[in-house]
Amino acid sequence: MTIETIISICLGIGLSASVGFRVFVPLFALSLAAYFNLWELNDSWQWIGSLTAVITLGVATVIEIFAYYIPYVDNVLDAIAIPLATIAGIAVMVSTVADLSPVFTWALAIIAGGGTAAAVAGGSGATRLASTATTGGIANPLVSTVETGTSVVMSIVSLFIPVLAFILVLIILYLIFRVYKKIRGKHS
Repeated sequence: MTIETIISICLGIGLSASVGFRVFVPLFALSLAAYFNLWELNDSWQWIGSLTAVITLGVATVIEIFAYYIPYVDNVLDAIAIPLATIAGIAVMVSTVADLSPVFTWALAIIAGGGTAAAVAGGSGATRLASTATTGGIANPLVSTVETGTSVVMSIVSLFIPVLAFILVLIILYLIFRVYKKIRGKHS
């Protein structure tokens, strides 16, 4: 395995985690990176770097961000976020992994990309549900702001310092695990 392959895997995992917070933010970031030739995508994913994709994903990103500030819409979005994030996590992983056979690429994309995105989206959804239950939704805009900010930062770090993004993903997954254990302990 080459250094380029390891870096591409770190990029994919970092963007997959970012997808767990906001589905379109990392896709838009990846689209911009490909459009400006900052990152080379696999041949079958070159379309993500097209101007059409940049505009489409940019509009989708803005709509998604603002929709999370609408009461009750944010909870509906969380209900569909896990399957969408899983698919998007798989897609970003497949589009970025370099120099692996298709079998390994897809296995890695499903397990690491989809799994990371699903875990983060699940943790994010649980946070919003807890916020809604404890504050009547008053704190949900704050939760939305933190999630969007985290998605933006993770996307940028993933594109420019992929190894650091991988380390941040491990920290995020650890925090999600800790919160899950704490919640589960209260309900046992």
